[in-house]
Amino acid sequence: MCSARRAITLLFLGHAHVVGTDEDDQYFTHDVESWIDRSTFANPEMTIVRSVSNQFRIPEIIVLSLFDRLPKKQVKFTRENIYRRDAYRCQYCENRFETKDLNLDHVIPRDKKGRTSWDNVVTSCIPCNTRKANKLPEQAHMFPRRQPKAPSWRPLFSTTQRPLPCVSWGHFIDLNESDVALTE
Repeated sequence: MCSARRAITLLFLGHAHVVGTDEDDQYFTHDVESWIDRSTFANPEMTIVRSVSNQFRIPEIIVLSLFDRLPKKQVKFTRENIYRRDAYRCQYCENRFETKDLNLDHVIPRDKKGRTSWDNVVTSCIPCNTRKANKLPEQAHMFPRRQPKAPSWRPLFSTTQRPLPCVSWGHFIDLNESDVALTE
């Protein structure tokens, strides 16, 4: 998924083509010129972009001319994302808690040169965090159940159910998760 601005930019740079249908619901790809020509017959209810010399429909579906790989995205380091990574469970006692009853714990405390990073911060309940205090795991005899690490994330492979952005996507994407096997 990308914004309309990005889709139009890719189209004008020649990096993408628009996927459209004809009167018989046959699919065709269009470059910039053919998309502008096709847009002259556009339904007035459709969203139109106007420039100084042209007007055309905003493309709903594009296909890339070249495809290298899925972009890698870094997951933002936030309190909520740490909780999600650890499934709202204390990494010391393994109990599940509401966010109001959770804290973040530095496995190697900051005053002992521990960094605030994905690899050193875990979710902990308030009692476990208080008990561990600013001790090293060996000193407190408290070790996280799972080694903390940065989560991986790929666009379009989310497990959350979202509505389709437009009706025409329904022909290409089936969001019924029971039909998709998710792997880690």
